[in-house]
Amino acid sequence: MTVDPDSVAAIIRDVARDEILPRYNTLEAHEVRSKSHPGDLVTAADEAAEAALATRLRALLPGSVVVGEEGTAADPRLLDRLKEDAPVWVLDPVDGTRNFAHGVPRFAVMVALVRGGDTVCGWILDPVADVLYVAEQGAGSWREGKRIRVSPARGPEALVGATGYRHAKLFKPHGIRTRQSGSAAHDYMQASDGRVDFAVFRRRLNPWDHAAGALIHHEAGGFGRTVDGDSYRPGDREGDHLILAPDEDTWSRIRDILLPHVRGEKG
Repeated sequence: MTVDPDSVAAIIRDVARDEILPRYNTLEAHEVRSKSHPGDLVTAADEAAEAALATRLRALLPGSVVVGEEGTAADPRLLDRLKEDAPVWVLDPVDGTRNFAHGVPRFAVMVALVRGGDTVCGWILDPVADVLYVAEQGAGSWREGKRIRVSPARGPEALVGATGYRHAKLFKPHGIRTRQSGSAAHDYMQASDGRVDFAVFRRRLNPWDHAAGALIHHEAGGFGRTVDGDSYRPGDREGDHLILAPDEDTWSRIRDILLPHVRGEKG
């Protein structure tokens, strides 16, 4: 079974317009709560958007199932669906929830279609800018209908990366600049269209944070591996520190800087 990528894009845009943007900068206190820890937020927008996406995407592809961030928080067994034969929609209704809840416009909707453990299509929508990134396995990556490519290879003195705050200090002694967006989706978009050269993601490679973005980056010509040198697959639960780069040499350079820190975290 196949889907029309434009039909999925239309659904994502509809849901963002109806469920997410009306709640941006209008959330009331009871519409924001913590999940696993105080910094792990969920809002009424996350829940409403995931429910709407799940309903419409299942209808678009009969027999498909859904693995969403909020549904999985309530029932972790949903992750087992990624091992099944049925096509799986992987949903992050509001990536960058902390930004969203605090009025920072760096958040996005991430949707991936997974079959047989592999991501075959991925979509990322920046609702504020109304900009959509789309990739199909073997067919390239596109930003609003225009083909995108990762940055060309550069020397270390010219590199700019998207990292978390904890990793930024590791690259400064090497003359490598970093940016922090607070959103995996925005890091993937920047790495895929060449605005940054590399990106680093910490542990817990949850599929809703990475399935769509990893495909978009790969189809844009990028090289992505965990620090152990493994390719990312959305069903993998043991992956550790995913690194995106324009080529293998740059990936190796970033990995060499990161690896002592990773080993130290593992003790």
